[in-house]
Amino acid sequence: MKREIKTTNDGSKTLYINDLNENYHSHHGALQEAEHVFIKNGLNLINDCEINILELGFGTGLNVLVTINEYLKTDKNHKINYFSLEKYPINESEINDLAYFELFDNAELKNIYQKIHSTDWENLQEIVPGFSLKKIQCDFFDLKNTDLPEINLVYFDCFGARVQPDLWEMPLFEMVSDKMSVNGLLTTYSSKGSVRRILKELNFNVEKMQGPPGKREMINAWKL
Repeated sequence: MKREIKTTNDGSKTLYINDLNENYHSHHGALQEAEHVFIKNGLNLINDCEINILELGFGTGLNVLVTINEYLKTDKNHKINYFSLEKYPINESEINDLAYFELFDNAELKNIYQKIHSTDWENLQEIVPGFSLKKIQCDFFDLKNTDLPEINLVYFDCFGARVQPDLWEMPLFEMVSDKMSVNGLLTTYSSKGSVRRILKELNFNVEKMQGPPGKREMINAWKL
């Protein structure tokens, strides 16, 4: 499907799919959304000495970059293993045009951004000391057969239910839940009532949180 670069309201860029009339990120701000949903209401709530993150899906790589940026601010006395699923990787031209490293003051992130995208798929590789990434090219519904460690934190960042409703129904959430540890956290920009009901049925403690700019609410769900 044809994609084009668009600039969101916080100055960060996203991809827009013409055929679906859908952005990869909120038009209110791609960077703001990633930091609010997946860092403030995700990573920063996990205190384990080794954190296994599962992301659905890799997309533009922005969520990986903001996670590494946050990790570099810490004393690095913990380890992160980041597993990201993506069926349709973006191309080199799109990677270069998005240039997410320009959004940060840390000059080190330019090389990190390039390494995130150039690292081989299907292999767990260290991006910076203590932070390893494995990009997995597959359909989200192949998750059941994907070999992963117990997941502490899920970034549920699928396209919206308007364009891909099957990604917001019981079968996929059940697969995700099966990969998670007890007390693991699933965080998503969605606040759909049907999603909250599904997660409660799967024995999650579901919390409505303040949403990112332009969105009133989002969901955090802790596996019981």
